[in-house]
Amino acid sequence: MKVILQKEVEKLGAPGDIVEVKDGYARNFLIPRGMASQATKGALQHAERLRTQHEGREAKALDEATALAQRLEKTPVQVQAQAGEDGKLFGSVTAQHIAEAVQRSIGEEVDRHEIRLEEPIRSTGTHEVRIHVHPEVNATLTVQVVPQ
Repeated sequence: MKVILQKEVEKLGAPGDIVEVKDGYARNFLIPRGMASQATKGALQHAERLRTQHEGREAKALDEATALAQRLEKTPVQVQAQAGEDGKLFGSVTAQHIAEAVQRSIGEEVDRHEIRLEEPIRSTGTHEVRIHVHPEVNATLTVQVVPQ
């Protein structure tokens, strides 16, 4: 059965895509949940509008992510932490600390789960941190850890 996807369905397609699926999958899962509608002549025109709207949203999200990545790479972020004489921290700087510092300095909210730290930062100095802004965009943030 041919259906038009109304929402993004994992491993199947994006809104507006016309896909061929098993009849039972369409009737019992996709259509009742509002994820798809049956492909009729009028629905095909609606599908084209859905596809263009989805592409527009995706392009806008990519542009915003690229702009955010440029701002993140341009502006270093400073995090204060208690440290000993040799520069070792008494604790560690985690993704949550970095997210809060980005919020304070740049004014942009970054999800702490998108900050890619191999391990928490445990020394003062300058560190490079990767931030996953969008599925297609990653930014490298400069984090300066200074003693309090």
